[in-house]
Amino acid sequence: MAEYNFTRYFEKEVLRKRPYLQKRWCIYVVENPIAQEMHEYNRYRFWGEIEELDGKILRVVTLEDKKTIHNAFPDRRFKR
Repeated sequence: MAEYNFTRYFEKEVLRKRPYLQKRWCIYVVENPIAQEMHEYNRYRFWGEIEELDGKILRVVTLEDKKTIHNAFPDRRFKR
């Protein structure tokens, strides 16, 4: 498994706002996406289904290296 990092924003804000999130879920989504795309500011979006979230889709945003996780949240608007 590749080495992953988390931004200060993720550590201080994302986990505070969404304490139920687990870092391992974010890594799983990046490594096993059901969809992905390049986003503005050289960031990447990854979507993946998380069984522990009752099958909800988790969107994970990384920096351009795809190894630094910046944001994550359940994406209610994701369409398969």
